[in-house]
Amino acid sequence: MIFEDLPTTPTSEELIDKAFSRASRTGRAKRGLEAQQSMLQVAANIISDNLENVVTSWPDFEYDVDPFYVELADAIVDVDRLRQSLSEVTWASRKAREIHQEYQPKLRKTDVDTARKHRKQAFARLADIVEQVADELLYLNESRNDLRDLPDIDPDEPTIVVAGYPNVGKSSFVNAVTNARGETASYPFTTRGIGLGHFHAGHIRHQIVDTPGLLDRPPQDRNEIESQAVSALEHLADCVLVFVDASESCGYPLADQLELRDAIAARFAEVPVFTVCTKADRSRDVEADYYMSVETGANVKQVLDVAVEAIDFEPALPSRDR
Repeated sequence: MIFEDLPTTPTSEELIDKAFSRASRTGRAKRGLEAQQSMLQVAANIISDNLENVVTSWPDFEYDVDPFYVELADAIVDVDRLRQSLSEVTWASRKAREIHQEYQPKLRKTDVDTARKHRKQAFARLADIVEQVADELLYLNESRNDLRDLPDIDPDEPTIVVAGYPNVGKSSFVNAVTNARGETASYPFTTRGIGLGHFHAGHIRHQIVDTPGLLDRPPQDRNEIESQAVSALEHLADCVLVFVDASESCGYPLADQLELRDAIAARFAEVPVFTVCTKADRSRDVEADYYMSVETGANVKQVLDVAVEAIDFEPALPSRDR
């Protein structure tokens, strides 16, 4: 996953201590003006390089991150604030190099005491620069910790999103059509966890996403983070299966289930949306596109085949240079 390998961002105190400690060790190994020059170079390089590494470790949200993950990230952290923090840290890295370039000539043709004073002035300015971005470094590390827990979903794979009220048979369907039990994990935008399964159709791997806590209740009941996570799913879904339980054994009135179905269909108007009557062995008393029972196995493959056909995914062929 694109955010999984983000390194820990150092605090301002950690970075200053690292830079000045190494500079001090370097200074003890040399004498006179050379010691002062080396101390300044080591400290400035460590600060500048570490700040630059903080920035370059992050992907470019405009060019490197799929819109699905941009939306999800923005549901968890403020992406605009994150971009601003990266910009401020870039500025600090550049300023550290400028301070080195400004003070290094002052340490050459002078006496050792004057050189030491200039080097201490440069150290004070370097520390001030790092302290100015202390909050940005903290925010970047907090964001890194939050984003590492986003689901490992491949936005490039053809994707079926399964929706509907709890207990209508969504997870049972995902488990039935995938080779193994669906992976389930909790993420910051849902307390109950997203279910993820994979299967192959015509040698093409598809993924099925079940989103409890997001698409199992009316839009007005979702909080801001959940609503934005639903927006992210719009970028991901190639087909949506809305499950309804006409027997109402799920614990929800059929009228409420259909109202949710209509809201989901309106939200995902750009992709095929099918109404599937689950538990059809108990009741078929609803107008639906398909009738299915995971318990008996009736029409499970048909529903899956319909979704695959509706997606009609064609992998991009590698280009050939002529």
